[in-house]
Amino acid sequence: MALLDELYSLSAKIKQQAAVIQTEEATKSAFVMPFINRVLGYDVFDPTEVTPEFICDVGTKKGEKIDYAILKNGEIQILVECKKIGEPLNVNHASQLFRYFHVTNARISILTNGQIYKFFTDLDAPNKMDEKPFLELDLLDIDENVVPEIVKLTKSAFDVESIVNAAGELKYVSQIKKIFSTQFTNPEEDFVKFFASRVYDGMLTLKVRELFATLTKKAASQWLNDQVNERLKSAISGGSHPQSTLNNEPKEESAEPVAVPLPEPDSIVTTEDEIEGFHIVKSIIRTVVEPCRISHRDTKSYFGILLDDNNRKPICRLHFNRNQMYIGLFDADKKETRHPIDTVDDIYSHAEHIISTAESYH
Repeated sequence: MALLDELYSLSAKIKQQAAVIQTEEATKSAFVMPFINRVLGYDVFDPTEVTPEFICDVGTKKGEKIDYAILKNGEIQILVECKKIGEPLNVNHASQLFRYFHVTNARISILTNGQIYKFFTDLDAPNKMDEKPFLELDLLDIDENVVPEIVKLTKSAFDVESIVNAAGELKYVSQIKKIFSTQFTNPEEDFVKFFASRVYDGMLTLKVRELFATLTKKAASQWLNDQVNERLKSAISGGSHPQSTLNNEPKEESAEPVAVPLPEPDSIVTTEDEIEGFHIVKSIIRTVVEPCRISHRDTKSYFGILLDDNNRKPICRLHFNRNQMYIGLFDADKKETRHPIDTVDDIYSHAEHIISTAESYH
């Protein structure tokens, strides 16, 4: 999908350029203007669509400016306030948005540092911007579930009523997901006690609570892995990748079959861990190469991931056929070095090297 591809393209640009961006103005030019133009579809060079340095007098404050006002049919629809890449975003940074929101027709405002985009509306009180966003987008950790809502903000599909109507659910679902994430990685005492009291009949002493804190975190991690594995099993048996949807349409690469070889007499068997590893590598490098160019070949000694199904373009190798798992990475001379990993997810810690290898074949 075009919009999702644009998001991943901007994500790759941020990874490459963020370190050299030193000012707010540079952030706007490098990241925010391309987002408004390529993702939302508004012409940043047409003042009837995007007005930079928008001026609006608010009470006794005269001549204050907001970074961008986005218009449609001559009406201000979206206000955008920018900060430098890397700066934290909070309510204190949104003071101008609060003031401008009250005196314009805008129902949507965006606070961004070029990487993270926080979207606000007026759910709590009419014409008063909420203190909490109803939607967040992190271009370095794209949640494809929010993409359909981004579509509603684009020029071609802008539907403010639909956005606002969905905003309440989005706001609270987002907050609940954050709580889940926190509890799964660092469970609080009440969360631990909730589960411990249902499976343990004895007294919940301090020692028992400490034990169940570890067990709860472990159980949560295993449950999430089980969900991923079930989805992969379903995809393998169905002959296609798991699909994420945008307006109920499959992602472009969903039409590409998973090439899982059948067991041959030489006992080469492709495991679920290898398929999961392939999907992780694919997700890492899809920002720099077309997903359809990424393939794999299984052998007795390793599971190879290649570009263009070409043995001369190895991206990495997965050595998962023994108790200790390894990922094999290649240097400029295509010499392989094995690195031990504890779980398939540890592949992400080698993302930078994997991306560099893929880019070297361009």
